[in-house]
Amino acid sequence: MAKRLENPSKEREMSFLDHLEELRWHIIRSTIAVVIVATLAFIAKDFIFDVILFGPKSSDFPTYRLLCKAARFIGMESFCFDELPFRIQSRTMSGQFSAHIWTSITAGIVIAFPYIIYEFWKFISPGLMSNERRTSKGFIFIASFLFFVGVLFGYYVITPLSINFLGSYRVSEEVFNDFDLSSYISLVRASVLASGLIFELPIVIYFLTKVGLVTPEILRKYRKFALVIVLIISAIITPPDIASQVIVAVPVVILYEISIYISKAVLRKQRKQAKKNGK
Repeated sequence: MAKRLENPSKEREMSFLDHLEELRWHIIRSTIAVVIVATLAFIAKDFIFDVILFGPKSSDFPTYRLLCKAARFIGMESFCFDELPFRIQSRTMSGQFSAHIWTSITAGIVIAFPYIIYEFWKFISPGLMSNERRTSKGFIFIASFLFFVGVLFGYYVITPLSINFLGSYRVSEEVFNDFDLSSYISLVRASVLASGLIFELPIVIYFLTKVGLVTPEILRKYRKFALVIVLIISAIITPPDIASQVIVAVPVVILYEISIYISKAVLRKQRKQAKKNGK
């Protein structure tokens, strides 16, 4: 990669197929990293399932304890319980094995995310100017940090709210909730990954601003529409109660406002650089 940067003429000589070949190797290395981490997660089955996945099912989960204290403070008992009224079962021969495999792969993607971002950055960085590479040195750290914050938010906020609501919801006392293992894992996986990707919003806005597709004025102009979209996303990834949707919507709105300032800062730097080059 460094040799390509030192020799611009050689960079121009690279064909489309050469770029595809390079992209292929970045994808291969990322896949190998995911497989290695997924293998370790597969071995650590007890910890992954009993502690991580089934943690939000227990009344001792930190979120439930915190919400129970808050509910009691205002004279309610809505989040205080000894056990959630549902069981998890597997109704197919390969159900538990398939859940084990796909959960391990998901864990591999989440844990290896910084390395995946690193490979992505190695692929696109040669196309940037030297000053752009200098100002974007923290890209890997910031993108990984935001992703993991989103994952933790999804795990400790969205997942327990969803499990508590959907696991306790009953249309009749005659019906008992027996959830399939794949359904339960899908809910946890969707909550965690969706939150992780949503928290990448500032990074997305940064690059869209760099290529001229987004400006602070556009973000401010469509703020109301963005708020509606945020509420729709919150309604999709959370149980259908107002409190949960508000809890999820608030950090996303904050991220949107931060993105406006990021877009503004990017344009300010571009204008300064343009004036400097003009002189």
